[in-house]
Formats: sequence, C-alpha cells, structure tokens
Amino acid sequence: MVRRTKADALATRNSLLDAAELLFQANGVSRTSLNDIAVAAGTTRGAIYWHFKDKADLFNAMMERVTMPLESTLAGTACNASTIDDPLLSLRDLMMAALRQTATDEQTRRVFEVATHKVEYVTEMQAVRDRHLQVRNQCVAMTEKALHEAVVREGILLPIPLSTAALGLHVIIDGLIQNWLLDPQAFDLEESGRDTVDVYFAGLGFSHSGAQAPHQPAPAHEMPA
Repeated sequence: MVRRTKADALATRNSLLDAAELLFQANGVSRTSLNDIAVAAGTTRGAIYWHFKDKADLFNAMMERVTMPLESTLAGTACNASTIDDPLLSLRDLMMAALRQTATDEQTRRVFEVATHKVEYVTEMQAVRDRHLQVRNQCVAMTEKALHEAVVREGILLPIPLSTAALGLHVIIDGLIQNWLLDPQAFDLEESGRDTVDVYFAGLGFSHSGAQAPHQPAPAHEMPA
C-alpha cells in the first residue's frame, strides 16, 4: 500500500475545496452533494470525511481560504490600533483592500458569490450561519476598537454611538460587495467603495485619512436681469 504524505493529503484537501467552489457556484450549495464534489475532485466520499466533518465544515473551510487573510489583517489593525500612527487610515486601507481583492481576484469573487447568493441556512448548514455571525460580530468589534483609537487621536465626538458607527461601516462594505456581485458591470466596486467610505468618515466628523466632505457643485452664475 502506498503511504500518503502530508503533501498528498493537502493536495487532496485543496482539490476538494476547488471542486466545491465551482460546483457551489454553478449549482448552489443545497443542490450539490458531497458525492458530486468527490467525483469532480477525482476522489471518494471517504476522502471528504477524512478532511471534513460534513458539508458545512467543508463550506467554512472554503470560506476561510479567502477570508482568513482579511480577518487576520483586521485583527492586527485592531490589536495595534493604539500604536499605529493613523488607525483611521489603516482601517480605510483595509476596507479598500477587501474591495480590491473582491473585484480583482477570481477565487475571492467566486467564494463571496457562493456565500452571498448560493447558500441557504437550512439545518445541515447551521454551522455556516453560526460561523457567519461569529465573523460578523468579530469584525464589527475589531472595527469599533480601531474607530475608538481614531476618535481618541483626533479628539472628536461622534454623532452616533461608537458601536453604531462600526456596524454602519461593516454594513456599507458588506452591502457594496453583495450588490456588486449581482451585477459587476453596474459600478466600479473599489471606486464606489472609496467614495462612500470617505463620505461616511467625514460624516462621522473625521477630517483626514482621505475622508473628505463631498464636493459641492459650484454655484451657478446669476443671469443678468
């Protein structure tokens, strides 16, 4: 019997995740069976259960391949916000990086499309819903921490509670991605995101880090009587 190496096991795991991405996108999560994934990956259902507990576990692993780098960067920004020269700029750069990755990286776009439009939170996918809520809550909490340091740095008073400001920023980014995925030709995700986030920061009272008030149209010259 040929002994499998760690490299072989990792290659099989990645093949299963690659196959799951494509099948979930094409057919939806509920209409894709574990056997479908195994066949597409050129392996067996036994291989799936060697690497994953169930479909939800496989789905969450698929998500983590593209979201973990962003989550880790946000965690670093939040943890080091008090020592970063400009926490608002760091947070803004992270938001723009997330939008840029979605718009330019095919795998990220595919996975986000599956997570946004191709999954139903049925009983077998409860762990996916739990993971979604956990990540959402963690992201909002880390955003709140970074915003707090930015508020302290500028010495401003927010017009809304800090927790609401953090939730609002998360909703803006999440909503932009969801709507862009419906029709990527409708608008430029990165450009629209940058403008929207800058206006949002300006509305909160920040005066730097690219957060500028919206341009006002020049007043029309009065016509002579």
